[in-house]
Amino acid sequence: MPPLRIDVHRTDDLRDVVHRAVQALVEGKLVAFPTETVYGVAASACNAAAVDRLLTAKNRNPGAPFALAIKSAAEAQDYAPDMGPLAWRLARRCWPGPVTLVLDCDPERGLTGQLAESVRQVVCPEGTVGLRVPANQLLLDVLCMINGPLALTSANRSGQADAVNADEVIEAIGEQIDLVLDDGPARYGRPSTVVRVSGNELKILREGVVGAATLERLGRYMVVMVCTGNTCRSPMAEAMLRKALSEELGLSDDEMDQKGVQVLSAGLAAAPGAPPSPEAVTLMHEHGVGIEEHRSQPLTDQLLRHADLVLTMTRGHLHAIVQSSPEWATKTAPLMPEGDDVADPIGGPLEVYRTCASQIADGVAYHAKRIAETFRKSEGPES
Repeated sequence: MPPLRIDVHRTDDLRDVVHRAVQALVEGKLVAFPTETVYGVAASACNAAAVDRLLTAKNRNPGAPFALAIKSAAEAQDYAPDMGPLAWRLARRCWPGPVTLVLDCDPERGLTGQLAESVRQVVCPEGTVGLRVPANQLLLDVLCMINGPLALTSANRSGQADAVNADEVIEAIGEQIDLVLDDGPARYGRPSTVVRVSGNELKILREGVVGAATLERLGRYMVVMVCTGNTCRSPMAEAMLRKALSEELGLSDDEMDQKGVQVLSAGLAAAPGAPPSPEAVTLMHEHGVGIEEHRSQPLTDQLLRHADLVLTMTRGHLHAIVQSSPEWATKTAPLMPEGDDVADPIGGPLEVYRTCASQIADGVAYHAKRIAETFRKSEGPES
């Protein structure tokens, strides 16, 4: 019997589609969903019989685990309590998106332990679990409404080509599933990249949408220096911290990138694309670095989410960030260790800039030592 097919683009109420999908999953049915990569088929991971049906539909060996689709990066540690800083950086920077992270899991401490034994054998048979937050709003809405994660796999039989639209889903496994949500062709038409993360190392298990170079970049420890306009104080602090870290670690700029450190700057009220002030450029030449190529950028929610450490020039900058984004308060701190403000030199003579740069240098030295110490201990900074 063919599955029920719902054309998402022709529905009058998407909420009704979400409710119908949730109801089907709760009843132990299999539902094919669009994702940003290829079409997937899902079962409630809290329903052992449904997961067994999924194995049968895929004609899959239980030793080839299914991924767990979860609501957000914030949930990842519930399933992989030992996930380290690198895994956490990739989770918050790649999700929602086309990356599956394979992480160590401990059923005695994480939520995988609450799944039925037969389900654990399918999703974490060897002490690891694949986690994914798909970038498809319909599927995310379902995940937010259903209790627990979904066992998610591509909507095809094992060994066959991936299904990239609803017709291909029905052709491949239509007789085995109950509901297909048709949202047109999948955006990428390629599977997610599967990445094994262990400690401070990552290994690509399956090539997919996101390449190795991008993942390496997304895994870097990121410091963001923040001022108001991003044309003098924060660009100077950015350049000085990069130089201080290079000296502390005995690395060139290129080697710093390879080690996984990225230093940026932004402004709370910055207009994008403005050059640094001439005085800031002159002062940085005195410190042996050039910032002529710097262009201002505003501090965005994405930068805050991606950052591991946010250093502000003043307490006012810090308070503004914490008030608007309280979830990032724990990784936001003043540049100066005692919390003093770095006065804004804009409009002042070169000597005012020189005093400002000297103050910044003190704060940079303090933070550079701490970051370098962390590097030496763990071969990569911790969040």
